[in-house]
Amino acid sequence: MRANMATLRKWIYGFLFFCGALLIANVAFPPPLEKAYNTSTLIVDKNGQWLNAYTVENGRWRIKAELDGIDENFIAQLIAIEDKRFYRHSGVDPIAVVRAIRSWKHHGRAVSGASTLTMQLVRKLEPRPRTLRSKAIETIRAVQIEMRLSKREILELYLTHTPYGANIEGIVAASRIYFDKTPNQLTHAQIAQLISLPQAPEARRPDRHPENAEKTRNKILAKLHKTGFITSLQLREAKEEKISTRKYTLPNDAWLTGRKLKNIATPLYPKITSSLDTRIQTMLARLGRDYTQSDQFNVAAIIIDNETMKVRGHLGSAGRNKPGGWIDMTSRPRSPGSTLKPFIYAFAFDDGLSAPGSFVLDAPTRFGSYQPENFNRRYYGQVRIFEALGHSLNVPAVIALDKVGTDRFESALNLTGAKVSKPNSVNSDAGLALALGGAGMTVEDIAILYAALANGGQARPLVWLENETPHSSYKLMSEESARKITTILRQAPTPNGRVPHWLTQNSHAIAYKTGTSYGFRDAWAAGYTDKWTIIVWVGRPDGAPRVGKTGRQAAAPLLFDIFANLPGVGSDQHYQKIQSAPRGLKVFGGTAINQPEILFPPNGAEIAVSEFGKAGRGLSFAARSPTADPLQWYVDGKPISRQETSRKTIWYPKGNGFYKVSVVAKNGSATHSFIRVIAFDRNNSYEN
Repeated sequence: MRANMATLRKWIYGFLFFCGALLIANVAFPPPLEKAYNTSTLIVDKNGQWLNAYTVENGRWRIKAELDGIDENFIAQLIAIEDKRFYRHSGVDPIAVVRAIRSWKHHGRAVSGASTLTMQLVRKLEPRPRTLRSKAIETIRAVQIEMRLSKREILELYLTHTPYGANIEGIVAASRIYFDKTPNQLTHAQIAQLISLPQAPEARRPDRHPENAEKTRNKILAKLHKTGFITSLQLREAKEEKISTRKYTLPNDAWLTGRKLKNIATPLYPKITSSLDTRIQTMLARLGRDYTQSDQFNVAAIIIDNETMKVRGHLGSAGRNKPGGWIDMTSRPRSPGSTLKPFIYAFAFDDGLSAPGSFVLDAPTRFGSYQPENFNRRYYGQVRIFEALGHSLNVPAVIALDKVGTDRFESALNLTGAKVSKPNSVNSDAGLALALGGAGMTVEDIAILYAALANGGQARPLVWLENETPHSSYKLMSEESARKITTILRQAPTPNGRVPHWLTQNSHAIAYKTGTSYGFRDAWAAGYTDKWTIIVWVGRPDGAPRVGKTGRQAAAPLLFDIFANLPGVGSDQHYQKIQSAPRGLKVFGGTAINQPEILFPPNGAEIAVSEFGKAGRGLSFAARSPTADPLQWYVDGKPISRQETSRKTIWYPKGNGFYKVSVVAKNGSATHSFIRVIAFDRNNSYEN
């Protein structure tokens, strides 16, 4: 009796030891499930419509399968054909194993397979030679997976990794590429074809071997009919359906947006639901392509829903074939031109320095070493703020920024999430050039700022994901100042051929501003309504100039075309007369330069000449006049006359020495330069 008890204890201990060893091995050598979740990143729009997808290793399409998006008939028929006891076994089907052994003994070769769906998944995750040892490992791995995952999860992984020929893996990619359908839209014939394909993916590819594909499909259809999944009529109709040899391409829309967002994806959540709207995105891409057909330049644009700050349309480039077509120009800093002027005046309104009806002097004005000029180099004297902004006059904007303060203005813009890229070497005086585009900003930065105008002065970051939590806002300006700026910009002169919104019904009341960078390198148009904010950039990514192409000519027409294709017109807006400024704000400021400025020769210059007198080439004087009246030049008090033919003032020095060069304006103001003239000989030596 004692001997029997001792033997029993040994068996129990041995069994427990064996089970413990199995558990330890199971933990120490887990199945490689991390590979199972390596799938293609998928970018969809706010409604779930595909925009873009990205391959995994070796350029394979492997898109995550979800049972909720797959036809229930496909699932049931797949299990009936491949693994009918799938829901009853634990990774290994003993009945199928016994049947396979018997058939092997009877026929001398493998006739009936015993691999379950779980074992097939193992084979895909860990490819091995088809040997008995490999089969044993697959069996163990299948049990391990069944211990860790539910049947639903296993089925989804199987349908994600199943090979369908070429670089196609998974039911989702196969349905899209072979049939241009989702897995819940398949016909009986297509279901049968996709069930038969994984058994010999390359030999049964419909695009290369349509006869084999049809033959094996019909065999599967016959089995499905025999098991009662389809009727005789459905069988006949399915067999009559032709095999399609076409392969469809997966969507490749908003590819630069996808490149921006794809790094957000994780192995467990490879699908990214962007904030884009496919209808708006398609419209924007079409307009961008049409707009750039006849010239070698590129465009970038962004469309924002003001209420949510969600990006509904994003065009980083008009096409890969355009200059710099692979670059997302919405995220590259460029000179914003005059697009920041509305915010400068809004700050002046907030500070109580001016009002839309305040007068400001538009005349040549110097700020330390910096002297801005109007774009057309014409000046209009005393103008009101709304006129200066509506006609984008440069000098009044710099006057306003000088009063607001460059550091404060730049800091406020940065606090919104928009980044002002400015060289560290810029001093406070040169920083006034920020009013005219003397810094770098992106299309996305400008969108944040103009959406703040539409939202009553509240600035928020852009939202790129549909389910993203809204960001907190930053008060860039008061609601009253935003309203005043909006009124001015709504009544700005419209582009040629465009009717002002207050003269039409059911049209977008667009408040907009254009901008042109130095040298015609960047053309901008930024506009907004109550519903939308749109920013358009036009130019060449390499910075090459496009002479004569201003924001008003090159970018504003596209801005208005985009608005014309958007919904949400809103209520009609009437023309509003802007009131005069209150008594204390009648005059904003500005001090004109009342004396001429010598451009050449500069004060203190030392000038070498090869020959004196009329035999030499002479020195051509140049100066800037505070008025449009001509200037009179003098050298040591003696007048120098203009030449009759060239209308230039040229002086021929008679010898070495120091000279006083003076220029006198009509109002009597004068400026002087003291220079030295020396002889320059052929041997590169100076004569004193």
